Amino acid sequence: MNDAILTEQQVAQFCLDLPGAREDYKWGGVRVFSIAGSKMFALQNLRGSSLAFKVDQELFLGHVDRPGIAPAPYLARAHWIIMQTPYPLGAEELRALLQRSHQLVVGKLPKRAQVGLLL
Repeated sequence: MNDAILTEQQVAQFCLDLPGAREDYKWGGVRVFSIAGSKMFALQNLRGSSLAFKVDQELFLGHVDRPGIAPAPYLARAHWIIMQTPYPLGAEELRALLQRSHQLVVGKLPKRAQVGLLL
């Protein structure tokens, strides 16, 4: 394994610390991290057993080829991946991917809505 592994709570706190992020609970047990009202960038099973988020389209196949990472059900067509706990990525890489997911979603917002959300 690479560097330290993040806990489910550390992942949740990192997501909430990103600009404009908020959380909701949906679908009978999914913690949804979103921006601009309803634009999701990460999903965490309430039991902490899985984490899903968006990745760059051109890197999607490379990610799902890695052990412990799979296409996210229902969201793979939008280039989302899913992993179970313990997360197969080190803390630094996982934070970078979550931040990138956030920025991919911000980039799809109207320009006026992006103010204050870009990193």
